[in-house]
Amino acid sequence: MTPASAGERAALGALFAELCAIPSPSGHERACADRVAAELRALGLEVVEDQAGAEVASDAGNLLARIAPAAGGAERGLLLCAHLDTVPLAAPVAPAVVDGFWVNENAGILGADNKAAVAVILAVARRLADLPPPCAVELLFTVAEETALAGASAFDAGRLRSAFGCVFDHASPIGEVVLASPTYHRIDAELRGVAAHAGIRPEAGHSAIAAAARAIAAMRLGRIDEETTANVGIVEGGTAGNVVPERCRVVAEARSLDEEKVEALIGEMVGRLHDGANAEGCDVDLTVGRLFRGYHHRPTHPALETAEAALRACGHEPRRIATGGGSDANALEVRGFPCANLANGTERNHEPGERVAVAALEEMLDVGLALVEAAPARC
Repeated sequence: MTPASAGERAALGALFAELCAIPSPSGHERACADRVAAELRALGLEVVEDQAGAEVASDAGNLLARIAPAAGGAERGLLLCAHLDTVPLAAPVAPAVVDGFWVNENAGILGADNKAAVAVILAVARRLADLPPPCAVELLFTVAEETALAGASAFDAGRLRSAFGCVFDHASPIGEVVLASPTYHRIDAELRGVAAHAGIRPEAGHSAIAAAARAIAAMRLGRIDEETTANVGIVEGGTAGNVVPERCRVVAEARSLDEEKVEALIGEMVGRLHDGANAEGCDVDLTVGRLFRGYHHRPTHPALETAEAALRACGHEPRRIATGGGSDANALEVRGFPCANLANGTERNHEPGERVAVAALEEMLDVGLALVEAAPARC
C-alpha cells in the first residue's frame, strides 16, 4: 500500500472542509448528497440513489456506487460506508485549522461525525479511479444515521455485492475497532392529567409533570453496569406557571451489550412511568421500540480481520473495544451483511467543541487505502 501523497492529503483537507460547510442535519441531506454524487460521477462512477428518503423523512436517499476491480481482481470485494447527516446545527460551520486540529470557528459542531469518513472514502475513490483496486469496492453513503440508523435500516442490503464492509464511525483514536455494540430501546411516553388554576383550585388538577417527576426519580439511570446504560433525554410539558400541567412528554432510552438486560431494564422503566402516573391520578400512553440490535463479532470476523491487517500495515496496533454507541454497522449486520466499525480519530462528537486532528484525518486515509489492499485475502 502506497501511503497518501502530499497532494492527496492537501486535497483531502480541502474536501473535508467543503463538506463540513454544507449543512446536512438528519432529514436535510440533499445538498451534501448532491455534492458527493457529483464527485463520484466526475470520477466516472455510476451513482444510484434509493428511495429511503421518503421512508425516513429525509430529502435525500442513500447513495451507492461501485468501483470495478483491476483485471483478474475479485468481483466480490469490500464495502466502505459513511453517513451524510449530522446532528442539528447550533451555528453555521466555518472549518478552520487551529493548533493542528480541524475545528468549527463558530460555537457549534464541526460535522466531522461523519464527514471525516465521507471525505476519506471520496479520497480513496479518487486514488482508485487512477489505479483500479485488487477487488471491487462499493461505496455507500447513508442518510438519517443520527436518527437511530434509519437510512441504513431502510437500505436494501441485498443490493450489495461485497463480501463485507467497514464504516469509520467511532469517535476515538485510530487503531480501535469495535468488537461489540449495544441493542438500543427507546420509550416515548405521553402523560395526561387534568389542568386547573394553580393558585385557586390546585386540588382539582392532576399534574402530568409531577407524575413524570415521580417516575423519573424512581428510575435507575446513567451507567447501570459495564454493559448497560439508561437515560431520560427529553421532558417537556405545561403551558404556564399558574396552570397545573395537563400534559408531559418523556423520552427515555436504554442500551446494553446484553439483550436480555436491556429488555428487563426497559420493562422496569415502563413500570416506573405507570407507577408515577397512577400516583398522581394521571394516564399514560407510551410506545417502546427497539431502534437497533447489537452485535458481538467473533474473532475471525472477516471485516474485523481485514481492519486489523490494514491498521498494522499503517503502523497502528489494533485495539478491540466495546462501545455504547451504534453505527450503520449495526443495521447492516442485522441484515446478514458482515460489517466492522473503525475509530476515525474524531473527538467530542455531537458537542460544540468537536474536532479532528489534521494528522488523524490523513492517517484515516492511509487506513482506507490499506483496507482495499488487505480485503482480497478475505473476500
